[in-house]
Amino acid sequence: MFGRRNKKGAAGDAAGEAEQVVDSVDTEADEAVGSRTRVRLEPEPRPDGPWDDTEVREPGEGRVDLGGLFVPGVDGMELRVEVAGDAIVAATVVLRDSAVQLQAFAAPKREGIWGEVREEIASGITQQGGIVDEVEGPLGWELRAQVPVQLPDGTGGFQVVRFVGVDGPRWFLRGVISGQGAVQPQAAGLLEQIFRDTVVVRGEGPMAPRDPIVLKLPNDAQMVPEGVQQVEEEAGSRFGGGMGQLQRGPEITEVR
Repeated sequence: MFGRRNKKGAAGDAAGEAEQVVDSVDTEADEAVGSRTRVRLEPEPRPDGPWDDTEVREPGEGRVDLGGLFVPGVDGMELRVEVAGDAIVAATVVLRDSAVQLQAFAAPKREGIWGEVREEIASGITQQGGIVDEVEGPLGWELRAQVPVQLPDGTGGFQVVRFVGVDGPRWFLRGVISGQGAVQPQAAGLLEQIFRDTVVVRGEGPMAPRDPIVLKLPNDAQMVPEGVQQVEEEAGSRFGGGMGQLQRGPEITEVR
């Protein structure tokens, strides 16, 4: 059963903070590309995922079908989708006091883009006065960042976020981990496993590099409209494919 609801508490805050950070960073990233250029390499092997749909016999087994992504379902998780205009372009898994936002993009056939994207994100954060460390983590090279944000009381503060990414065949999957999974990376094991076990459905149609792979609601989703809030966010990012206004969409709770 799937339900639409307004999530409150620490887990909901974690997912909301992830969206805020992604939007603010991406807005700056387009202006922050420096003169340095990184050689684009072919995507590395992915023995532990994330997976292309051609690599998994039954992608829907144990996963939520969002069209462009099959997201693993785990006990107690909430799955929130985000929309740009009429298109669903991202999904956020909220698990207790942590969250991971998943977003898939088209990529060149023989070139990975995660190295270049890391540079753009890092440049945007540092231009805002934030701090970025590029480290090799459980999911490969990632950015661990302290991003300047405005706190609810109007004062300035920092939000700790982890940007992870993997290049696949003609696609790129980005994850943004927030909450305790970012503050204490050793506590993010289950979120990292969800990222690894996600299946990307790129499709055969032509797409420009960095175009978002559009998602959809599950066919059997039962949406309960009470208490849903739509929150518009700024997201005019080059990386996001010119998505324009990003809205927080319905929350889908998987009940097991």
